Amino acid sequence: MGRPIGRGEEDESGDVLKGPRDRRAQAGGAPRRRAEGQGVRRSRFAPLLFVLLALAAFAEGARAGEIDEALDRLARGSFREKAAAVEQIGESGSPMVPRILSALLDSGIYFAPESGRVYLAAEEGREVRYADAITGEPAPDVDPAGLEKIIVNNRMRTDARATLARIRLGAADADERGAAVRSLMGDRSARTLELLRAAYVDERDRDVRDTLRVAIALSELDDADPDRRIAAIRELAGSLHGEAYNALTALAARSENGEGELVAVHAAARDAIAEIDRKRSVLALVETLFFGLSLGFVLVLAAIGLAITFGVMGVINMAHGELIMLGAYTTWGVQQLLPDAIEASIFIAIPSAFLVAGLVGIVIERCVVRFLYGRPLETLLATFGLSLVLQQAVRTLFSPLNRSVETPAWMSGQWVVNDALSLTYNRIFIIFFSIAVFGALVALLQGTRLGLQIRAVAQNRDMARAMGVRGAWIDAATFGLGSGVAGLAGVALSQLTNVGPNLGQAHIVDSFMVVVFGGVGNLWGTLVAGLGLGIANKFLEPYAGAVLAKIVVLVFIILFIQRRPRGLFPHKGRAAGAF
Repeated sequence: MGRPIGRGEEDESGDVLKGPRDRRAQAGGAPRRRAEGQGVRRSRFAPLLFVLLALAAFAEGARAGEIDEALDRLARGSFREKAAAVEQIGESGSPMVPRILSALLDSGIYFAPESGRVYLAAEEGREVRYADAITGEPAPDVDPAGLEKIIVNNRMRTDARATLARIRLGAADADERGAAVRSLMGDRSARTLELLRAAYVDERDRDVRDTLRVAIALSELDDADPDRRIAAIRELAGSLHGEAYNALTALAARSENGEGELVAVHAAARDAIAEIDRKRSVLALVETLFFGLSLGFVLVLAAIGLAITFGVMGVINMAHGELIMLGAYTTWGVQQLLPDAIEASIFIAIPSAFLVAGLVGIVIERCVVRFLYGRPLETLLATFGLSLVLQQAVRTLFSPLNRSVETPAWMSGQWVVNDALSLTYNRIFIIFFSIAVFGALVALLQGTRLGLQIRAVAQNRDMARAMGVRGAWIDAATFGLGSGVAGLAGVALSQLTNVGPNLGQAHIVDSFMVVVFGGVGNLWGTLVAGLGLGIANKFLEPYAGAVLAKIVVLVFIILFIQRRPRGLFPHKGRAAGAF
């Protein structure tokens, strides 16, 4: 056996091996050589990378120089030169183009004669901030006294608006692209048509594609080929865009007295307009129905508390409108206490208004009404006097001026279904809020012990007392419940109108009409009557006006009560006064 080779000894080939570390180093020689080869290749690509970076920097500098030249023409040139400068700015490819064009449309672009620089102005609160038009960097040291506003005319605004819309056609947000297409509907140039067709090919959002299709058809209405014009008219048939209807109306008027091909164009435009009118009439009916439902639910919410006090307890509460007013003032007061939490204030105002109005109702019942049970005319006079007291108290505490309740942002605005139909969010909220209050009240009266006792006292007060029901406590609770619901009606009304001392007087008569028409003490009758009267009012208003529509409804109710004195849904038998 041979002796093992030790550290620093020679092997058979005569090479000196210095140990395992040298063997690992020798084994790693090939990868090192490959890495060295890659380093050589990288070094070959380094000049190319440098050239590319240099070209990019040169292009950026060229764009900056181009937009600098265009801004100088915009500041110093004539209106013709300014119009050319606007086009040059749009074609420069600078990332500052949208900001420059937006500032130009808002008349917020200024020129400093001493330095030759152009600045963009933007209002932030009560201050005006300036930024460099080329770089976009803030310019806090600019002296506004040394700036001159760049004057633009309508042609420049039109060109800037069209250029800005073309840029926004490639935006990532679908709503922004749709807005850009709508802004281009009035531009029927060949270049715009080409841009719209290219955008239509790449567009994936369905709504934006529909808008693009309408915009393309509008641009083709002036085509020299009559067949293409007729095809564009048929494409616009049934479209609800306002631009489409106006363009078709103008086209029909131009081709009405024509001959041959123009007669065919006129007939196609007339048929398209008729189809649009049919769709608009249906959507107008839907919109009227929506407003009628929202008004009806307001009436239900205002009358449902009165249905409890008047229908169950037999008390003609003329102060019911003032309880609605207190709920509205509570909503305003919550917003005054929480000015930084407007978005959540409505959810705090709902229970607060219920408690405030409910407690005031309990005080009224304990101090006045409980001495007048069985004497409805005297309760009418007493509660009418209380309504005057509450109105004067509000005028003394909050002044006789109307107060405005701020609508939360999530309840502001409207849901745009299409160009002919939009539904306001505050009325949608009131509809669902009224349904929730009505459902909670029905569940309380039908599914709880308190509701059972209220119904028992309503049917037979003496028998209920004999069974151990505390009639006085139930009376106070019932009056407080009806008053609290009136306060909730005030919360809803505060989102539709101003809050003032006379708010309740505008709804007390309507509330009594709803209760009597639906059937005294019947919650479901109150719901049907409120919705029916609200819808009837809204359908009559376009023909008779708001005041005459209410008079017509009142006359109808008077005639109806003559035939059915107990309303639409009267109770029968021993439950004549119950739910």
